[in-house]
Amino acid sequence: MADWRGRAVRAGKRPFNRPQPVLVGPGEEAPEHTMDPRADEEQEPASASLARSVVDAGLYRNGHRIETPSSLAEIYRRLPGEPGTMAWIGLYRPAAGQLLAAAEQFDLHELAVEDAIVAHQRPKLERYGDTLFVVLRAARYLDEVEEVDFGEIHLFIGPDFVLTVRHSQAPDLGAVRARLEKDPELLALGPEAVLYAVLDAVVDGYAPVIAGLQNDIDEIETEVFGGDPKVSRRIYELSREVIEFQRAARPLLGIMRDLEAGFEKYGTDEELRRYLRDVADHATTAAERVDGFRQMLENILTVNATLVSQAQNEEMKLMAEAGHAQNNEIKKISSWAAILFAPTLVGTVYGMNFDHMPELHWIFGYPFALGLMAVVCVSLYLVFKRRDWL
Repeated sequence: MADWRGRAVRAGKRPFNRPQPVLVGPGEEAPEHTMDPRADEEQEPASASLARSVVDAGLYRNGHRIETPSSLAEIYRRLPGEPGTMAWIGLYRPAAGQLLAAAEQFDLHELAVEDAIVAHQRPKLERYGDTLFVVLRAARYLDEVEEVDFGEIHLFIGPDFVLTVRHSQAPDLGAVRARLEKDPELLALGPEAVLYAVLDAVVDGYAPVIAGLQNDIDEIETEVFGGDPKVSRRIYELSREVIEFQRAARPLLGIMRDLEAGFEKYGTDEELRRYLRDVADHATTAAERVDGFRQMLENILTVNATLVSQAQNEEMKLMAEAGHAQNNEIKKISSWAAILFAPTLVGTVYGMNFDHMPELHWIFGYPFALGLMAVVCVSLYLVFKRRDWL
């Protein structure tokens, strides 16, 4: 099987050793403990809890299930090592002690087991001796909340066993097992066939996610040009999902290249090669679509920023025009107030009841006052008119 594969870590087979305890101070926790989201769960003996994490386990010979053992120890004892016989064990969110027990049974490398315990790994493919360790990121689209939910699967592929560790609900590995059990010829190809089936399920699960994201982007485009003020937040949230999806899908291309590089070296069956190439094609299509989504969202964000800027400029323009019109009205009011204030001032002066005001006893006093009012008013009117205040 693939150069098990390309960037695979080369290491000679060695027995599994439990990680040595890390010395920490009082009240402190080891880094692995703090990274494990299940670290605070109450621990119980591995032998007592392992069965609860085993979703399904079976022994297969030439593509047919021959037995369903009740424990990993029983599976390990009954593996006869005959050609065409393999064990397939599926675990769902096992505790650290459970994985350590499985590691002892199947001689798994402690680094791979540590990755499976801590989880939150990037998609990758590594080889430890004759065991292949593969990490995959599954995804599913939740229509109710229009979000993408990401999961994680770890696979340990040995010469005669497959151990799957699932940390999420998707994909349904039960359906993958049922599909392979209905196709004994494919399942008879051994652990590589199980790896292909899981890869195919993960990649096929990307199709509904791509369709959902495409629909979300179409809706966002409509909202952008419709002037929805909340669209910027939705663009940002969708961009985060697309980036996360890209981190899940893009590394698959490297994994598939590494697998293909080892076809000749590991004598991969010709029919299985075709299946794996088909998965690689679908993975490439998915990665390209996701790359396109990210570019589209960047363009939409740029367009939205431009439209928002234009809308703000229009608002500023309207506000400026309104301010200008208001200013003109204030000028007119101020001008007429000044014009009317002039006769009021003259009238007020001559309306004072002082005894010694010569103009009051002058025969031309009244015409003089009226003329003075008229001259001042006309003068002010001409001044304001020249300055375009009226």
